[in-house]
Amino acid sequence: MEEVMRASRRSDVDPFIVMDVMEAARRAEAAGRHIIHMEVGQPGTPAPVGAREALAREMATDALGYTVALGVPALRQRIARLYRDWYGLDLNPDRVIVTPGSSGAFLLAFSALFDAGEKVGLGEPGYPSYRQILKALSLEPVGLPTALENRLQPVPEDVPEGLSGLIVASPANPSGTMLSREALAALIARAEEIGAAFVSDEIYHGIQYEGRAISALEISDEVCVINSFSKYFSMTGWRVGWMVVPGSDVRRYERLAQNMFICAPHASQVAALGAMECEAELQANMAVYAENRRLMLEGLPEAGFTRIAPPDGAFYIYADVSEFTSDSLAFSREILDRAGVAVTPGLDFDPRRGHGTLRFSYARATADIAEGLVRLRDFMNVR
Repeated sequence: MEEVMRASRRSDVDPFIVMDVMEAARRAEAAGRHIIHMEVGQPGTPAPVGAREALAREMATDALGYTVALGVPALRQRIARLYRDWYGLDLNPDRVIVTPGSSGAFLLAFSALFDAGEKVGLGEPGYPSYRQILKALSLEPVGLPTALENRLQPVPEDVPEGLSGLIVASPANPSGTMLSREALAALIARAEEIGAAFVSDEIYHGIQYEGRAISALEISDEVCVINSFSKYFSMTGWRVGWMVVPGSDVRRYERLAQNMFICAPHASQVAALGAMECEAELQANMAVYAENRRLMLEGLPEAGFTRIAPPDGAFYIYADVSEFTSDSLAFSREILDRAGVAVTPGLDFDPRRGHGTLRFSYARATADIAEGLVRLRDFMNVR
């Protein structure tokens, strides 16, 4: 029998199911099948041309060694300017911390804000890695089941006493729904009332169809805001994100960042700075998402997926498929095997109710989305 090295209880986290779906799709492609990807939450476009050109120029003259832990100063300043352009805020760039993706920001935030054993609330359905990162840090995630009438977003009545933190995302993954200024303010007030730190995941800002996404920083400076270059800026694999924290807390985050990561990848920071000057290309990507959303909202009901809500932002549609299955994981495998379309089972996002839901991503090329909808319709018609 093979010896097993001792393992911590903290490492006993659930898999990120969408990554398993991606691997199954990869194996199918390696076997010669043409798979339509509606599972993965990443743009089908590369980093903007200006980002790649900026890096090429820098590589010719710079060794690209370590940066300071908080990030390249010019990038932090440019991110601060983004808050003026998007939200009308005068943000001190000293409060901006560049991180190895938003995942690095969550690790920093949870380490800086919470002690082992404390409870942190998060809406269900929601991004699965919140729960697993919390567990890996010996924290206790507390799922807050959300209601369809609240557009699958938590409301103050959902937030119990005894929490040390509350994580909210708008636009949300997997639903794509956004919080109004009033709804976001009410949640921030509830967190303050119970003495909980408020963490705002704003990674999908910039990708919105109905109205404008509101930043928690428009309401309070006593929040932790997390964002990334992965989604709107189309730079998932570059692993560069950022966070904004209260000025008095920056040094605490800096000490953690120095020891956890040293810095975000220098090359990615250079490219990110270049990406921020590529508005025309980024808006062209947005036009693709908008057209894909239109096709999905027409095509999914035609395929039989009628229990859906129009997303305000991001590039996902979360569908109730409980009339077809009580096992969304098995259903997603059947769709991949028989239709050649990769979709994500809702169990990733809601461990209690996700057995009856699927997430469809529409971040890829419009031709792929159209083909995927044809395949889904044919599959459901003969199922």
